[in-house]
Amino acid sequence: MIPNSALPFSGGLVSQGLQRLGVHDSVLLRLRVAAIVILPLLAWLPLLLLSTFDGKLLPGSVGTPFLFDLSAHIRLLVALPLFILAARMGEARILPTLQQFLARRIVFGSSVPKFEAAVASAFRLGDSIAADLLIIAIIYFFDTLVARRTYVANDVSTWYAAAAAAGSHLNPAGICYAYFSLPIFQFVLLRWYLRLFIWARFLGQVSRLKLNLVPTHPDRVGGLGFLIMGTQVFALFAMAHGALLAGWLSTRVIIAKASLTEFKGEIVAIVAFVLFLTIAPLTVFARPLNRAKRRGVIEYGALAARYANEFRDKWIVPESDCEEPLVGSADIQSLADMAGSYEIVQTMRNVPITAQMIVGFAVATLLPVAPLVLTLMPLSEILKKVAGILF
Repeated sequence: MIPNSALPFSGGLVSQGLQRLGVHDSVLLRLRVAAIVILPLLAWLPLLLLSTFDGKLLPGSVGTPFLFDLSAHIRLLVALPLFILAARMGEARILPTLQQFLARRIVFGSSVPKFEAAVASAFRLGDSIAADLLIIAIIYFFDTLVARRTYVANDVSTWYAAAAAAGSHLNPAGICYAYFSLPIFQFVLLRWYLRLFIWARFLGQVSRLKLNLVPTHPDRVGGLGFLIMGTQVFALFAMAHGALLAGWLSTRVIIAKASLTEFKGEIVAIVAFVLFLTIAPLTVFARPLNRAKRRGVIEYGALAARYANEFRDKWIVPESDCEEPLVGSADIQSLADMAGSYEIVQTMRNVPITAQMIVGFAVATLLPVAPLVLTLMPLSEILKKVAGILF
């Protein structure tokens, strides 16, 4: 049986800890909504307070004051809530998507127990405390390396590290950033990657089952069109990556006065990375869809040939003595319907992916970067060019 709640899929260390404290599912759901605001503020406000008390908040205090670190602000106040909101929406979509495999009889008969086993395995992995502990261990292991090699490697004092002759060292704000605020963000991000791994693993297991894919289904992917709709929830995930890219670029373009065109390679790399994470898992259905298409071409081709022959014998062959009036006969409409069905089979796609999906995810990723285009051309110039084209 498919669980009647997507909560276990989004569980783990925090959810299980709260449940053991007596917090029920309804309260957990409300906490997840509140976390969209609370968690980013919990990660950002201590940095603001510590930088203020240390005199590192405003321009002129240090080389890079807290208010000028656009990358940190965007990471914690824009990307982090987007990741949390995307996770919440994904949890709401996962259950209806799983149910469609059974509701549309794509999975049926002896394949149902195997499908339910794959669902149960996905939920167990999503609810794994061990996976969360491993993520935390990875975060603090690498953060320790980064804090030693990056944060204290600057020759200029910043809001998080003070330069000295003996070498830079993290100040209180820097320690809070490296070992508290960043780990919160990184945990949410890595748990998203775990969620996508679980999703890809589940789709791979389902693709190996005996699936009832219908070649004449109007969605032209054998009935798997619901996966296209379900995957659209990853648009917020793509936008969050775009926000991270925008934060990274803003420090270099706005503060360091570099040109946006210098970072075309990085922009393309992030878009390709997002497309790989969100769309590539659907390619596991290429093999069953190809089999269904080949079978459909043969079966519906034979049916169309039989109908066309009977139509010719009845209406075309001179020797036929059919007394049925041609005008008003349903035979011609039936022949057109047969042609339409065969065309659907022939145009069946090999993967449940559309060009609109690819463009949509690319646009969602680049949307947060769009304001930086103003560094290349003032808004007034852009509006003049648009007006010139339209009018």
